[in-house]
Amino acid sequence: MKDVTLLLQDGTKFHGKSFGYDAPVAGEVVFNTAMMGYPESLTDPSYAGQIMVLTFPLVGNYGVPPFTFEENGLPTFMESDKIYASAIVVADYSEKYSHWNAKESLAEWLKREKVPGITGIDTRELTKVLREQGVMMGKILFDDEPDNIPEADYSGVNFVDKVSTKEIITYKPQSSNPQTPTKKVILVDCGVKANIIRCLINRGCEVIRVPWNYDYTDMEFDGLFLANGPGDPDMCEDAVKILKKQMQKSDKPICGICMGNQLLAKAAGAKIYKLKYGHRSHNQPVRMVGTDKCFVTSQNHGYAVDASTLGTDWEELFVNMNDGSNEGIRHKSKSWFSSQFHPEACSGPVDTEFMFDKFVEALRK
Repeated sequence: MKDVTLLLQDGTKFHGKSFGYDAPVAGEVVFNTAMMGYPESLTDPSYAGQIMVLTFPLVGNYGVPPFTFEENGLPTFMESDKIYASAIVVADYSEKYSHWNAKESLAEWLKREKVPGITGIDTRELTKVLREQGVMMGKILFDDEPDNIPEADYSGVNFVDKVSTKEIITYKPQSSNPQTPTKKVILVDCGVKANIIRCLINRGCEVIRVPWNYDYTDMEFDGLFLANGPGDPDMCEDAVKILKKQMQKSDKPICGICMGNQLLAKAAGAKIYKLKYGHRSHNQPVRMVGTDKCFVTSQNHGYAVDASTLGTDWEELFVNMNDGSNEGIRHKSKSWFSSQFHPEACSGPVDTEFMFDKFVEALRK
Protein backbone atom coordinates (compact mmCIF):
# COMPACT_ATOMS: atom_id res chain seq x y z
CA MET A 1 0.00 0.00 0.00
CA LYS A 2 1.36 3.38 -1.03
CA ASP A 3 1.40 6.37 1.32
CA VAL A 4 -1.24 8.89 0.34
CA THR A 5 -2.45 12.28 1.59
CA LEU A 6 -5.94 13.78 1.50
CA LEU A 7 -5.44 17.54 1.19
CA LEU A 8 -8.51 19.68 1.88
CA GLN A 9 -9.15 23.08 0.35
CA ASP A 10 -8.41 24.82 3.66
CA GLY A 11 -4.99 23.17 3.92
CA THR A 12 -5.98 20.41 6.36
CA LYS A 13 -4.14 17.14 5.68
CA PHE A 14 -5.00 13.53 6.48
CA HIS A 15 -2.47 10.76 5.86
CA GLY A 16 -3.36 7.20 4.96
CA LYS A 17 -2.67 4.24 2.69
CA SER A 18 -3.95 3.50 -0.79
CA PHE A 19 -5.99 0.32 -1.22
CA GLY A 20 -7.66 1.17 -4.51
CA TYR A 21 -6.36 2.44 -7.83
CA ASP A 22 -3.07 4.32 -7.45
CA ALA A 23 -3.79 7.64 -9.14
CA PRO A 24 -4.25 11.19 -7.78
CA VAL A 25 -7.72 12.68 -8.01
CA ALA A 26 -9.62 15.81 -6.97
CA GLY A 27 -13.25 16.35 -6.07
CA GLU A 28 -15.73 17.67 -3.54
CA VAL A 29 -15.18 15.87 -0.21
CA VAL A 30 -18.49 14.72 1.34
CA PHE A 31 -19.38 12.28 4.10
CA ASN A 32 -21.95 9.50 4.37
CA THR A 33 -23.01 8.14 7.79
CA ALA A 34 -24.65 4.92 6.54
CA MET A 35 -23.41 1.69 8.11
CA MET A 36 -23.55 -0.31 4.86
CA GLY A 37 -24.30 0.00 1.16
CA TYR A 38 -20.97 0.97 -0.38
CA PRO A 39 -21.64 -0.95 -3.65
CA GLU A 40 -24.89 0.98 -4.15
CA SER A 41 -23.43 4.32 -3.07
CA LEU A 42 -20.34 4.09 -5.25
CA THR A 43 -22.51 3.35 -8.30
CA ASP A 44 -25.03 6.11 -7.53
CA PRO A 45 -24.52 8.75 -10.27
CA SER A 46 -25.37 11.44 -7.70
CA TYR A 47 -21.83 10.98 -6.32
CA ALA A 48 -20.21 12.07 -9.60
CA GLY A 49 -17.39 14.51 -8.94
CA GLN A 50 -17.25 13.70 -5.22
CA ILE A 51 -14.79 12.00 -2.87
CA MET A 52 -16.96 9.89 -0.59
CA VAL A 53 -15.99 9.61 3.08
CA LEU A 54 -17.64 6.83 5.08
CA THR A 55 -17.97 7.44 8.83
CA PHE A 56 -18.68 3.79 9.67
CA PRO A 57 -15.22 2.51 10.59
CA LEU A 58 -15.12 -0.99 9.04
CA VAL A 59 -15.62 -1.10 5.27
CA GLY A 60 -15.16 -3.92 2.78
CA ASN A 61 -15.94 -6.83 5.09
CA TYR A 62 -18.76 -8.14 2.86
CA GLY A 63 -16.95 -7.67 -0.44
CA VAL A 64 -18.64 -6.72 -3.69
CA PRO A 65 -21.48 -8.55 -5.50
CA PRO A 66 -21.20 -9.59 -9.16
CA PHE A 67 -21.74 -6.85 -11.73
CA THR A 68 -24.50 -8.68 -13.57
CA PHE A 69 -27.41 -7.25 -15.57
CA GLU A 70 -31.04 -8.31 -15.89
CA GLU A 71 -32.78 -8.94 -19.20
CA ASN A 72 -34.18 -5.41 -19.16
CA GLY A 73 -30.66 -3.97 -18.95
CA LEU A 74 -30.80 -2.93 -15.28
CA PRO A 75 -27.87 -3.95 -13.06
CA THR A 76 -28.88 -6.70 -10.63
CA PHE A 77 -27.06 -5.46 -7.52
CA MET A 78 -25.67 -2.02 -8.41
CA GLU A 79 -27.36 1.31 -9.08
CA SER A 80 -25.77 2.03 -12.47
CA ASP A 81 -23.27 0.70 -14.98
CA LYS A 82 -20.08 1.77 -13.17
CA ILE A 83 -18.57 3.58 -10.17
CA TYR A 84 -19.36 7.29 -10.34
CA ALA A 85 -17.73 8.52 -7.11
CA SER A 86 -14.27 9.98 -7.70
CA ALA A 87 -12.79 8.11 -4.72
CA ILE A 88 -13.68 6.51 -1.39
CA VAL A 89 -12.10 7.25 2.02
CA VAL A 90 -12.48 4.81 4.94
CA ALA A 91 -11.03 4.35 8.41
CA ASP A 92 -10.36 0.61 8.33
CA TYR A 93 -10.47 -1.37 5.09
CA SER A 94 -11.11 -5.08 5.56
CA GLU A 95 -8.89 -7.04 3.17
CA LYS A 96 -10.75 -10.26 3.97
CA TYR A 97 -14.43 -10.42 3.09
CA SER A 98 -17.23 -12.91 3.61
CA HIS A 99 -20.70 -12.84 2.05
CA TRP A 100 -22.81 -15.36 0.14
CA ASN A 101 -23.07 -13.01 -2.83
CA ALA A 102 -19.53 -11.57 -2.88
CA LYS A 103 -17.46 -12.16 -6.02
CA GLU A 104 -14.51 -9.85 -5.38
CA SER A 105 -13.03 -7.53 -2.79
CA LEU A 106 -13.70 -3.80 -2.67
CA ALA A 107 -10.02 -3.18 -3.49
CA GLU A 108 -10.18 -5.43 -6.56
CA TRP A 109 -13.29 -3.63 -7.80
CA LEU A 110 -11.79 -0.17 -7.26
CA LYS A 111 -8.62 -1.13 -9.11
CA ARG A 112 -10.58 -2.65 -11.98
CA GLU A 113 -12.60 0.56 -12.37
CA LYS A 114 -9.58 2.80 -11.72
CA VAL A 115 -11.02 4.51 -8.65
CA PRO A 116 -8.75 5.49 -5.72
CA GLY A 117 -9.43 4.29 -2.18
CA ILE A 118 -7.78 5.45 1.06
CA THR A 119 -7.69 3.66 4.40
CA GLY A 120 -6.13 4.48 7.76
CA ILE A 121 -7.74 7.91 8.05
CA ASP A 122 -9.79 9.00 11.07
CA THR A 123 -12.95 9.55 9.04
CA ARG A 124 -14.93 10.76 12.04
CA GLU A 125 -12.39 13.50 12.71
CA LEU A 126 -12.51 14.33 9.00
CA THR A 127 -16.29 14.48 9.23
CA LYS A 128 -16.04 16.90 12.16
CA VAL A 129 -13.96 19.20 9.97
CA LEU A 130 -16.51 19.00 7.15
CA ARG A 131 -19.43 19.61 9.54
CA GLU A 132 -17.75 22.66 11.06
CA GLN A 133 -16.26 24.15 7.89
CA GLY A 134 -18.72 22.76 5.35
CA VAL A 135 -17.99 20.43 2.46
CA MET A 136 -15.00 21.56 0.44
CA MET A 137 -12.81 20.55 -2.47
CA GLY A 138 -10.04 18.09 -1.77
CA LYS A 139 -7.20 16.22 -3.46
CA ILE A 140 -5.87 12.70 -3.03
CA LEU A 141 -2.10 12.94 -3.52
CA PHE A 142 0.46 10.15 -3.61
CA ASP A 143 3.49 10.96 -1.49
CA ASP A 144 5.94 9.52 -4.05
CA GLU A 145 4.45 11.71 -6.81
CA PRO A 146 4.57 15.23 -5.29
CA ASP A 147 4.43 16.96 -8.66
CA ASN A 148 1.38 15.09 -9.96
CA ILE A 149 -1.32 17.38 -8.56
CA PRO A 150 -4.84 17.11 -10.03
CA GLU A 151 -7.25 20.00 -10.38
CA ALA A 152 -11.03 19.81 -10.26
CA ASP A 153 -14.05 21.98 -9.56
CA TYR A 154 -17.55 21.13 -8.43
CA SER A 155 -19.53 24.38 -8.52
CA GLY A 156 -20.39 25.56 -12.01
CA VAL A 157 -20.03 22.08 -13.54
CA ASN A 158 -23.07 20.42 -15.13
CA PHE A 159 -22.59 16.91 -13.75
CA VAL A 160 -26.12 15.96 -14.80
CA ASP A 161 -25.09 16.31 -18.44
CA LYS A 162 -22.11 14.06 -17.75
CA VAL A 163 -24.14 11.17 -16.27
CA SER A 164 -27.49 11.35 -18.10
CA THR A 165 -28.34 8.91 -20.88
CA LYS A 166 -27.61 10.13 -24.40
CA GLU A 167 -30.38 8.08 -25.99
CA ILE A 168 -33.98 7.12 -25.33
CA ILE A 169 -34.31 3.76 -23.54
CA THR A 170 -37.59 1.92 -22.96
CA TYR A 171 -38.22 -0.52 -20.10
CA LYS A 172 -41.24 -2.81 -20.33
CA PRO A 173 -43.32 -3.51 -17.20
CA GLN A 174 -42.32 -6.54 -15.15
CA SER A 175 -45.92 -7.39 -14.40
CA SER A 176 -49.18 -6.33 -15.95
CA ASN A 177 -52.85 -6.91 -15.33
CA PRO A 178 -54.75 -7.73 -18.55
CA GLN A 179 -57.72 -5.78 -17.17
CA THR A 180 -55.56 -2.72 -16.42
CA PRO A 181 -53.92 -0.89 -19.34
CA THR A 182 -50.16 -0.32 -19.04
CA LYS A 183 -49.29 3.27 -18.21
CA LYS A 184 -46.41 5.02 -19.99
CA VAL A 185 -44.07 7.10 -17.86
CA ILE A 186 -41.47 9.52 -19.18
CA LEU A 187 -38.46 9.39 -16.86
CA VAL A 188 -36.16 12.41 -17.10
CA ASP A 189 -32.72 10.95 -16.45
CA CYS A 190 -30.61 13.36 -14.40
CA GLY A 191 -28.52 10.45 -13.07
CA VAL A 192 -31.21 7.92 -12.20
CA LYS A 193 -30.62 5.03 -9.81
CA ALA A 194 -31.59 1.63 -11.22
CA ASN A 195 -33.98 0.88 -8.38
CA ILE A 196 -36.15 3.88 -9.27
CA ILE A 197 -36.78 2.35 -12.68
CA ARG A 198 -37.30 -1.05 -11.06
CA CYS A 199 -39.91 0.36 -8.64
CA LEU A 200 -41.88 1.74 -11.60
CA ILE A 201 -41.74 -1.30 -13.89
CA ASN A 202 -42.60 -3.56 -10.94
CA ARG A 203 -45.82 -1.57 -10.61
CA GLY A 204 -46.79 -2.24 -14.20
CA CYS A 205 -45.44 0.94 -15.80
CA GLU A 206 -43.65 1.19 -19.12
CA VAL A 207 -40.74 3.55 -18.49
CA ILE A 208 -39.34 5.71 -21.30
CA ARG A 209 -35.98 7.07 -20.12
CA VAL A 210 -34.95 10.29 -21.86
CA PRO A 211 -31.90 12.61 -21.56
CA TRP A 212 -32.13 15.39 -18.97
CA ASN A 213 -32.59 18.13 -21.60
CA TYR A 214 -34.85 16.21 -24.02
CA ASP A 215 -38.13 17.89 -25.00
CA TYR A 216 -40.74 15.21 -24.27
CA THR A 217 -43.76 17.52 -24.33
CA ASP A 218 -45.08 16.23 -27.69
CA MET A 219 -44.66 12.55 -26.78
CA GLU A 220 -47.52 10.27 -25.80
CA PHE A 221 -47.35 9.36 -22.10
CA ASP A 222 -49.46 9.17 -18.95
CA GLY A 223 -47.11 10.64 -16.35
CA LEU A 224 -43.76 12.29 -15.83
CA PHE A 225 -41.03 11.19 -13.42
CA LEU A 226 -38.07 13.43 -12.54
CA ALA A 227 -35.05 11.41 -11.37
CA ASN A 228 -32.18 12.08 -9.01
CA GLY A 229 -28.80 13.36 -10.13
CA PRO A 230 -25.54 15.04 -9.13
CA GLY A 231 -24.47 18.63 -8.73
CA ASP A 232 -26.20 21.98 -8.76
CA PRO A 233 -29.82 22.02 -10.03
CA ASP A 234 -29.30 25.61 -11.19
CA MET A 235 -27.14 24.12 -13.97
CA CYS A 236 -30.22 22.35 -15.37
CA GLU A 237 -32.20 25.31 -16.70
CA ASP A 238 -33.02 23.45 -19.94
CA ALA A 239 -34.78 20.73 -17.93
CA VAL A 240 -36.72 23.34 -15.95
CA LYS A 241 -37.86 25.15 -19.13
CA ILE A 242 -39.15 21.90 -20.64
CA LEU A 243 -40.87 21.02 -17.35
CA LYS A 244 -42.60 24.41 -17.22
CA LYS A 245 -43.76 23.86 -20.81
CA GLN A 246 -45.24 20.49 -19.85
CA MET A 247 -46.95 21.94 -16.75
CA GLN A 248 -48.57 24.68 -18.83
CA LYS A 249 -49.69 22.17 -21.43
CA SER A 250 -51.12 19.37 -19.27
CA ASP A 251 -52.18 18.33 -15.75
CA LYS A 252 -50.63 14.86 -16.15
CA PRO A 253 -49.16 13.46 -12.89
CA ILE A 254 -45.59 14.45 -12.06
CA CYS A 255 -43.35 12.91 -9.41
CA GLY A 256 -39.78 13.80 -8.56
CA ILE A 257 -37.01 12.37 -6.38
CA CYS A 258 -33.99 14.26 -4.99
CA MET A 259 -32.78 16.39 -7.93
CA GLY A 260 -36.32 15.88 -9.29
CA ASN A 261 -37.70 17.61 -6.19
CA GLN A 262 -35.46 20.59 -6.82
CA LEU A 263 -36.31 20.81 -10.52
CA LEU A 264 -40.04 20.67 -9.77
CA ALA A 265 -39.58 23.37 -7.13
CA LYS A 266 -37.68 25.57 -9.58
CA ALA A 267 -40.49 25.13 -12.10
CA ALA A 268 -42.85 26.21 -9.28
CA GLY A 269 -40.86 29.42 -8.82
CA ALA A 270 -38.76 28.40 -5.81
CA LYS A 271 -35.08 29.03 -5.22
CA ILE A 272 -32.39 26.47 -4.36
CA TYR A 273 -29.56 26.85 -1.87
CA LYS A 274 -26.53 24.75 -0.97
CA LEU A 275 -26.52 22.98 2.39
CA LYS A 276 -23.44 23.37 4.57
CA TYR A 277 -22.59 19.67 4.43
CA GLY A 278 -25.62 17.98 2.87
CA HIS A 279 -27.63 14.91 3.82
CA ARG A 280 -26.00 11.59 2.99
CA SER A 281 -27.13 8.68 5.14
CA HIS A 282 -29.78 6.02 5.76
CA ASN A 283 -31.22 7.57 8.91
CA GLN A 284 -32.59 11.02 8.09
CA PRO A 285 -35.88 11.60 10.00
CA VAL A 286 -38.60 13.18 7.86
CA ARG A 287 -42.12 14.29 8.86
CA MET A 288 -45.10 14.50 6.55
CA VAL A 289 -46.43 18.03 6.85
CA GLY A 290 -49.80 18.33 8.58
CA THR A 291 -49.41 14.97 10.32
CA ASP A 292 -47.42 13.34 13.12
CA LYS A 293 -46.14 10.69 10.71
CA CYS A 294 -42.35 10.44 10.65
CA PHE A 295 -40.20 8.25 8.40
CA VAL A 296 -36.62 7.07 8.41
CA THR A 297 -35.19 7.90 4.99
CA SER A 298 -32.16 7.35 2.78
CA GLN A 299 -30.70 10.54 1.35
CA ASN A 300 -27.89 11.83 -0.85
CA HIS A 301 -27.98 15.52 -1.70
CA GLY A 302 -26.06 18.72 -1.11
CA TYR A 303 -28.70 21.24 -2.19
CA ALA A 304 -32.16 22.03 -0.82
CA VAL A 305 -35.34 23.88 -1.77
CA ASP A 306 -36.10 27.19 -0.08
CA ALA A 307 -39.74 26.41 0.70
CA SER A 308 -40.50 30.05 1.56
CA THR A 309 -40.06 30.91 -2.14
CA LEU A 310 -42.63 28.40 -3.44
CA GLY A 311 -45.57 29.78 -5.44
CA THR A 312 -48.95 30.18 -3.73
CA ASP A 313 -50.32 27.04 -5.45
CA TRP A 314 -47.66 24.91 -3.79
CA GLU A 315 -46.91 23.66 -0.29
CA GLU A 316 -44.36 21.53 1.54
CA LEU A 317 -45.06 17.80 1.66
CA PHE A 318 -42.21 16.71 3.94
CA VAL A 319 -39.71 18.44 6.24
CA ASN A 320 -36.44 17.24 7.76
CA MET A 321 -36.71 16.74 11.52
CA ASN A 322 -33.02 17.52 12.09
CA ASP A 323 -32.63 20.90 10.44
CA GLY A 324 -36.12 21.81 9.20
CA SER A 325 -35.05 21.82 5.54
CA ASN A 326 -37.49 20.91 2.80
CA GLU A 327 -37.92 17.22 1.99
CA GLY A 328 -40.68 17.38 -0.62
CA ILE A 329 -43.36 19.56 -2.19
CA ARG A 330 -46.82 19.17 -3.72
CA HIS A 331 -49.26 21.18 -5.75
CA LYS A 332 -52.43 22.07 -3.87
CA SER A 333 -54.82 20.85 -6.57
CA LYS A 334 -52.88 18.80 -9.15
CA SER A 335 -51.08 15.44 -8.89
CA TRP A 336 -47.64 17.03 -8.87
CA PHE A 337 -45.47 16.04 -5.91
CA SER A 338 -41.93 15.07 -5.00
CA SER A 339 -39.53 13.98 -2.27
CA GLN A 340 -35.99 15.11 -1.53
CA PHE A 341 -35.22 11.72 0.02
CA HIS A 342 -35.00 8.40 -1.84
CA PRO A 343 -38.16 6.29 -1.43
CA GLU A 344 -36.67 3.49 -3.54
CA ALA A 345 -34.01 3.36 -0.78
CA CYS A 346 -31.44 1.04 -2.29
CA SER A 347 -29.55 0.66 -0.12
CA GLY A 348 -31.46 1.82 2.93
CA PRO A 349 -34.88 1.81 4.59
CA VAL A 350 -38.02 1.17 2.52
CA ASP A 351 -40.46 3.11 4.74
CA THR A 352 -41.45 5.55 2.00
CA GLU A 353 -41.85 3.36 -1.07
CA PHE A 354 -45.52 4.35 -0.94
CA MET A 355 -44.49 7.40 -2.99
CA PHE A 356 -44.39 5.15 -6.06
CA ASP A 357 -47.82 3.72 -5.20
CA LYS A 358 -49.21 7.23 -4.91
CA PHE A 359 -47.76 8.14 -8.31
CA VAL A 360 -49.12 5.02 -10.03
CA GLU A 361 -52.55 5.62 -8.45
CA ALA A 362 -52.54 9.12 -9.92
CA LEU A 363 -51.71 7.65 -13.37
CA ARG A 364 -54.79 5.41 -13.21
CA LYS A 365 -57.32 8.09 -12.24
